[in-house]
Parts: sequence; structure tokens; C-alpha cells
Amino acid sequence: MSSKRLVKLIVISDFACPWCFVGHRELQTAISQCANLPISFEVEFRPFILHPTLPFEVLDKNDFVSKKIGRERWEDCKRMAMERGESVGINFSFGGPVSLTLSAHRLIAKAYEIGGPAAQAAVITPIFRAYHEDELDISDPEVLADAAEQADIMSREEALSFLKSDDCLEKVNNQVAEARAKGVTGVPFTIIDGKWAVSGGQSAPVFVKIFSKLAETPAVPPSQSSTPVPAAAVAVA
Repeated sequence: MSSKRLVKLIVISDFACPWCFVGHRELQTAISQCANLPISFEVEFRPFILHPTLPFEVLDKNDFVSKKIGRERWEDCKRMAMERGESVGINFSFGGPVSLTLSAHRLIAKAYEIGGPAAQAAVITPIFRAYHEDELDISDPEVLADAAEQADIMSREEALSFLKSDDCLEKVNNQVAEARAKGVTGVPFTIIDGKWAVSGGQSAPVFVKIFSKLAETPAVPPSQSSTPVPAAAVAVA
């Protein structure tokens, strides 16, 4: 029996983005629905900072986003996110604080160093839930330490020690800069095998269509210089 082809996914996202949480759920569903295809998946999550000008202090989420994009647009966004979230088992709650997500991104970068994609995947959902469902401050080291312990990637004490350091700070800043240099302006943004890109919180069927087409296509090494192109070209019959 031939081995499965490995499909490498890089998911660029920010915990402050509700569509990133939705997209994460949809991608998980799509991967599970592709279990019978002759492909396997390796998923790496990389950072994006939607609100880079946020001060190092906690602000009211509704006030901040309303001032940034307008109250009417924010109300529309919340309504659409709640409808979409309900379909994938997310109970969005839009109260609570907003703060810089840098520490949360540092934690998932460290998780990747500790245990690769599996460790990252384990800690991402608790952080998303803390912010989008439980209205918690995900810049708070105590909140992130709870997520790390829940994911079993390190103890609370180890997580708190890490978060007090500058470990992974340069790595995260470099990855954010790299994403922007490649033209990423919004998230989620999923890069497939270094060549194709899927922008936005797409539904599981969209991903399944792309993955099914890839399962029929010989693997091609990614270009070292080119920017990933839209994956629609892969998904067409």
C-alpha cells in the first residue's frame, strides 16, 4: 500500500478575529471528512496582528471595535459571526476586553517548538474559546497559562515563566512581518503546500473540494520566490 501524500497547511490568523475561529472549526471538519483520501495533513499556525496599534492595556472590546470600524458595521459583523458560529458549534459572546494578542501568539509559537502541530492544535482552541466565548483577556498570563495547562503542553508555572520572558517574541514579530510582506492583509489566510492560498473563513465543503482535487494531483515542490495563488485554480475540475 502506498503511503499518503502529505499536504502542508500554514494557517495565518489572529485570535481577535471571529472568522479565524470559524475558519479553524471549518478546517478541522474538512480534514476529518478527508480521512479516506490518500493524503494526510500537517497544519502550522502562524501569527497575524489585526490591531497592531493597540496599547499594552486592556480596552472594552465593543467600544474599541465600534470606534475602529463604525458601530453599524460592528453590529452587522457580530450578527453574521453569531449565525455562522452557531453552525459550527461556537457560542460567540462579544463583551469583555480587547488587548494585544502578541502573548497568545508567542504561546502557540512555543507550543510548536515543544510538540509541533499537535501541540499547537491543542492550545489554539482553549485560547479562541477564552476570548470569543468566555470574554476573557487573552493578554493575561494567567488566562494563557490555564490554556497551556489545559492543552497539556506545559505546567502553569512553566507557562507563566515563559510568558514573563521574551522567548519567541522575535520569531512572532518576524512571522507577522513576513505575512504582510507577502501581501496578507486579512485573516484567516491558509497557504496550501506553499503554492495556493485560501482567503477568509471558508466552509468545510470548500476545503474538501480543494483537498479532493489535490489527492488526484501529483505533489509539486513549492517555489521559493512566488507568492501563493488562490486555490480556486486547484479546485476546478
